[in-house]
Amino acid sequence: MRAIPAVRAARGGLSGRRMQAIVIGLVVLVATAASTLALGLLVDSNAPFDHAFTAQHGSQVTATTSASAAQLAATTRLPGVTAAAGPFPQTTVTATMLVPPPPGQSGPSLPLQQQMTVAGRASPGGPVDDLTLTSGHWATQPGQVVLLTDGQGAGVAIGSPVTVTGVPGSPPLTVVGLATSITRTAQAWVAPAEIAALRAPGSPDMAQMLYRFASAGTTAQVNADIAEVRAALPPGALIGAQSWLTVKAQATGSIAPWVPFLVTFGVIGLVMSVLIVANVVSGAVVAGTRRIGVLKSLGFSPGQVVATYIILVAVPALAGCLAGVAGNLLSVPLLGQTARVYGVGALAVPVWVDVAVPLAMLGLASLTTLLLALRAGRMSAVQAIATGRAPRPAHGYAAHRLLGRDPWARLPRPVTIGLAGPFARPSRTAITLAAIVFGAIAVTFGAGLAASAARVNNDLNLTPEQVLVNIPGAPAPGSVTPGPGLQLPSLAAQERGVVAALRAQPGTLHYVAQADDDVNVTGVADRLTLTGFGGDASWTGYAMITGHWYAGPGQADVNTAFLTQTGAKVGDTYTLTSGPRHLTVKIAGEVFQPRDGRPEIIAATATLATLDPGLAPGQYDVALTSGTNAQAYATALSATLGHHALPGCVQTAGCSLYNVSTSGSSSQQLVIIGLIATLTLLLVAVAALGVLNTVVLQTRERVHDLGVFKAVGMTPRQTIAMVVCSVAGIGLVAGLIAIPAGVALHHYVVPVMGNAGQTALPASVLTVYQPWELVLLAVSGLAIAVAGALLPASWAARARTASALRAE
Repeated sequence: MRAIPAVRAARGGLSGRRMQAIVIGLVVLVATAASTLALGLLVDSNAPFDHAFTAQHGSQVTATTSASAAQLAATTRLPGVTAAAGPFPQTTVTATMLVPPPPGQSGPSLPLQQQMTVAGRASPGGPVDDLTLTSGHWATQPGQVVLLTDGQGAGVAIGSPVTVTGVPGSPPLTVVGLATSITRTAQAWVAPAEIAALRAPGSPDMAQMLYRFASAGTTAQVNADIAEVRAALPPGALIGAQSWLTVKAQATGSIAPWVPFLVTFGVIGLVMSVLIVANVVSGAVVAGTRRIGVLKSLGFSPGQVVATYIILVAVPALAGCLAGVAGNLLSVPLLGQTARVYGVGALAVPVWVDVAVPLAMLGLASLTTLLLALRAGRMSAVQAIATGRAPRPAHGYAAHRLLGRDPWARLPRPVTIGLAGPFARPSRTAITLAAIVFGAIAVTFGAGLAASAARVNNDLNLTPEQVLVNIPGAPAPGSVTPGPGLQLPSLAAQERGVVAALRAQPGTLHYVAQADDDVNVTGVADRLTLTGFGGDASWTGYAMITGHWYAGPGQADVNTAFLTQTGAKVGDTYTLTSGPRHLTVKIAGEVFQPRDGRPEIIAATATLATLDPGLAPGQYDVALTSGTNAQAYATALSATLGHHALPGCVQTAGCSLYNVSTSGSSSQQLVIIGLIATLTLLLVAVAALGVLNTVVLQTRERVHDLGVFKAVGMTPRQTIAMVVCSVAGIGLVAGLIAIPAGVALHHYVVPVMGNAGQTALPASVLTVYQPWELVLLAVSGLAIAVAGALLPASWAARARTASALRAE
């Protein structure tokens, strides 16, 4: 029975303090949603490939076989097989499709010809390799195809035509969907009946089988699983098998650089959520101290007082927690962006996070209430009533007296009253300051990170407004090649044609022939990438980390992976050995070329030809004069070079043996910057909500004072100025604190991202903050404070004088 008065008092408190209940519920809702997303990001950033592989039932072994359906069905019953899908009919085709220009550039789509594995599947789902359809719909009719996408938004658009060559009738296909496969079991999918029309004459009937095994965590285990399948099939029926570990190694290398910044945002979000929940709950209890005195004067025991306030806070907090979990549906687009950055198809908030975060938030709110209510419950009724009427005399009055003197006295009195307000509640002010500091740090860090990402993209794309011309004599990935039976001009003739076109084309500033190849070199674990230039290439825009661009024969530049794998340093002389050939070079500089951790050496073609006599030009790098539009230049040059094309050249829109393309922002960079902006805005919103809570509490506490101010002539505009200034000083201080903290965080996280990508970084990637930008960023704390205070300030301005004077 002793609990009944507490329940009645709590019910009365909730009905009488609806605004307080709404604020508590809203803050806990946003904090729960933000914490759920933040913890989800942290969890998904820990081995994202493994999470996506499990969620999408990835294929541990993708087998290509010529066995019959009955023989393959028998393999699904092998002791080690836990799941299988297929057989799916499969073939390899050469297809030409249209690729749109890079993001942010206009112009016609260019033809792209490539070989790809096509599988026939009736649906994207299944017990193994559950495909994620990112756009469009599944191929169910003849002439429809779904293409594999890298998850970053690049590639062929829905509705684009695809022409299959080398097959009778060159069957046309239309792209109806884009999908991701966590283990990339194919590059395209069609309806099963379509495969027969796509097989070239004389091609064997092949099928694809997808397996999952009880033990497939190591290369030895996967090899044993493959051997088990091979033994169960007729000899020679297993044509090939792909291990999921190979795909994982490639994916992990591309994912690693992006994990640190997502972890950073996740940690900031969690800390801010805890601070704001503790602030709103403590403020609600402190604001109710006078009511605690009234309850004690009515005979409530300390235990009943504590129970009353726990219920008073727990009810709206519980509602906020439940709504916050439902609100994590809003995280689907953000996690979709994260999945596109990681290239893993799809990510989701784990179920245990949906359970743990609301319980933690409710426990935090209840614990904070308990500790503060216990303190208030031990006060006498008179002491509680006196404390609830106003802050203790030692708090805030000195600030008011100081701001009443010169030079502060020259400011309007509402401004000085507002600036002195935070000193009345130092603990609340400190928590509010911390929340705004974290929000401003997120802004500073996010701005620097976006600028660094743009610098990295520019450095990897080399010279801005650059055009690349691939020649078919030494085809590069994506180059357009002639149809069957056609003979190419000699490489020398092709080079003469390209040079003549470049010299005649208006807008050409520089051009240089580039040759690329990979060779095995003693002492280097991976194949060494050779990049040779046939002339002065210092203008091409390679970013230097240390040292300088090579200056003559016998000198070379290398990337970080080369130095890491060989143990050499800039300035050393190093001998490369490939079979019977030797090349001694002096390492002139370290260039920014991550190459996914593969070593690279850049030098004159004549120098590298000693190591690789077959090194031949594969493209021309072209720099344009100032004011020349790169896309227009590429289109005009492509038309000029088209006169050198052979009759019957494979074409879909214009015909040229020479693939002309422009450098530009990658779609992944746009996704990354979008993700940074979204996370930054989310944290800013959480910080602004914390400010709103603080101002609401301050306004309710001082509602009687507000009535007095209005009675002596304070106008609504002056009221707004006073309320906004009560947090403006906090915001300004927070912004000044956040600048060095945000810059330091940026300078720590970005090199960590570089190390994860197995490369050092140029100084330009770190020195992204300009003085004028730092000034603007310093105001971010003030902007957050003002944004959070405007709404309650307008409420205070509209309050009637009589109502304020009668308020408790």
